[in-house]
Amino acid sequence: MNRLRIVFFGTAELACASLAALAAQPDFEIVGVVTQPDRPRGRDLKLQPTPVKELALRHSLRVLQPERARHESFVGTLAELHPDLIAVAAYGQILPPAILDLPRHGCLNVHASLLPKYRGAAPIQWAVLEDESETGVTIMKMDPGLDTGDILTQETTAIAATDNAQTLHDRLAEMGARLLARTIPDYIAGRISPRPQPLEGASYARKIQKQDGSLDWRQPARTLWNRGRAFTPWPGAFTCLHVGSTPRLLKIWQAEVAERFVGNPGEILQADKCGLVVGCGQQALRILSLQLEGGRRLHAQEFLAGHRLTIGEHLG
Repeated sequence: MNRLRIVFFGTAELACASLAALAAQPDFEIVGVVTQPDRPRGRDLKLQPTPVKELALRHSLRVLQPERARHESFVGTLAELHPDLIAVAAYGQILPPAILDLPRHGCLNVHASLLPKYRGAAPIQWAVLEDESETGVTIMKMDPGLDTGDILTQETTAIAATDNAQTLHDRLAEMGARLLARTIPDYIAGRISPRPQPLEGASYARKIQKQDGSLDWRQPARTLWNRGRAFTPWPGAFTCLHVGSTPRLLKIWQAEVAERFVGNPGEILQADKCGLVVGCGQQALRILSLQLEGGRRLHAQEFLAGHRLTIGEHLG
């Protein structure tokens, strides 16, 4: 029996688990891996490969890095690989109809939400930011729209209070990889019937920007707690601390809602060996771990030992 010829499209770390899962299946042959071009990163701006490229090279897989997937020359190269199916996870470009129609079994996508909720670039962060109690992964058959294709399979997971975007990312990456590897054989055999996404409940998770991490202390403490979790590790939740006459960026790594405290937004309500508490629009936020611009990440008690803060001062 001939193995299923698969081309894999992926770029970000989220996609690596799916590529590894497919490469481990004896009935699948990965005939090509498509990922974004190397980009300059770091202080020295050296060209760095994508996480998917690094993984593909370790597996001795052929790597293709078109600047634009819709370029006619690339579509021609892709056709020469004669894929039976294309699998996509966190690639970063919308695929044109010329690619979607190329493989006889179509293109399947791993999306880190329970579609139709949180279509778009940042479903993990927005699920946390919006205080969802659960999220999950969807394997869908791609169409020309933005995450609008028919659903094949879904799997859910609870969002715990201890979760942030990074822990949820890692869990969903593994869930999506396992689900994709299980779904493909059943889909190819006709045991799964694609079903259209519901018309109700659709939402869009736009790309995260650095300024999204800025804390507005007029918001409720739970909203700010969710913002911190949603934007860990990037861009982080941050505010401004005035050191003398100089404003310094203060990054909040970990916090919790302090229900019994009430104060003005941004007002320091406690700053002692018991911790650092800041007033919000509703209730207050207890800061557990933080980092001053130019410094290192510290527990609140460590930070207060080196930075004298007084009750009544304001952040922001």
